[in-house]
Amino acid sequence: MQTVKKGLTRRKLVQGLASVSAVSAAPVLIGKDRLQMEGLVGDIRAANAEADAQQAVEAVLREALARPGRVLEAMGEPRQVGLSPIFHAEDLTILNIVWPPWMMLPAHNHLMWATIGIYTGREDNIIWQRRGGGGVEAAGAASLSAGDVFSLPHDAIHSVTNPIPRLTAAIHVYGGDFFAAERSEWDPETLSEHPQDFEAVQELFRRTQRRFQAVPPA
Repeated sequence: MQTVKKGLTRRKLVQGLASVSAVSAAPVLIGKDRLQMEGLVGDIRAANAEADAQQAVEAVLREALARPGRVLEAMGEPRQVGLSPIFHAEDLTILNIVWPPWMMLPAHNHLMWATIGIYTGREDNIIWQRRGGGGVEAAGAASLSAGDVFSLPHDAIHSVTNPIPRLTAAIHVYGGDFFAAERSEWDPETLSEHPQDFEAVQELFRRTQRRFQAVPPA
């Protein structure tokens, strides 16, 4: 599997994916079972052409994740944390995201709809809403386990935590060019808004993984 490498900024990543930025592009990354993953990517791309693209994509993921073990077998046991592109185009991005144990990603937006399917592990989401002064306040929560599918509208703000002592992995589908969006992030202490630093997010994955690996087994 290809992974997003250290020092790879959003700009460099987009440049590196230039050959697959067209709608007709082939997947960048395919799991262990190439045929099965190509089929899933094809189904998601077809669903994205429907009038209600997100609803159609959600239906595809729900069918695939009805047996999460099959997706895990097709993708392979997660070992490398971070964001790995599966497919990237102007109107659709599919990522395989592997969260290190106990990682918390602060509140952020996507500026496009997102649908998430967990195939191993656990993921806790807090849903935030804007309040006066540029901050946010908690408005809901979703606890996801293997087999669960969760959708967020284009204007959603959420934070993510992997609450278990092992890797969590999920297929994330975005209704647009994930790497071109200039997203916002909210400080976890002050809840003030600022531009999201993509490289800082990548370093957070790596730092959390190093911290987990440094903890001796109980």
